[in-house]
Amino acid sequence: MVQYTLAEQARYIFTTGRSIRDFVDRNVAQVLAAEGKNSICGELSVNQMHALMLIQKRGQVSISELAALLGVSAPSASAMVERLVEKGALTREPNPRDRRRMDVRIAPAVQKDFERLNEDLLAAFENLVEKAGEETTLMWCEVLKRIKQVLDAEESGHDSKPPTEA
Repeated sequence: MVQYTLAEQARYIFTTGRSIRDFVDRNVAQVLAAEGKNSICGELSVNQMHALMLIQKRGQVSISELAALLGVSAPSASAMVERLVEKGALTREPNPRDRRRMDVRIAPAVQKDFERLNEDLLAAFENLVEKAGEETTLMWCEVLKRIKQVLDAEESGHDSKPPTEA
């Protein structure tokens, strides 16, 4: 059996993760193109859709939080939010705990289109895991459960080592 170094394993995981991200981005682009001008979602770029997905996951975010999530500057995130507000995809409202801060969320008028778009993307991903096969999918889920534990622990600042078995 071939032994791989930690760096080789990390590189493989990283590049495969990018391939998965590319798969998702291609499918987002296809779904957006299919939407056309039938909905606000059909007028969005892949980057704008990515921003909406991040906002949807969190319910609402500030501009600075969105900038950090997207890995862009606050002015870039602010410009993107402005365009999405103009298109009617986002709403902006003052944060109830900090009047200086504006929060953004998915506009109610777009919610149904956005949910349908997510269903279309999920269907593409279901097709991918079906092609991978049941055994591979089960292993993938187990690996992702552990990765999620590590990422959640990283976010909360806790130790991410797995519990020892007795």
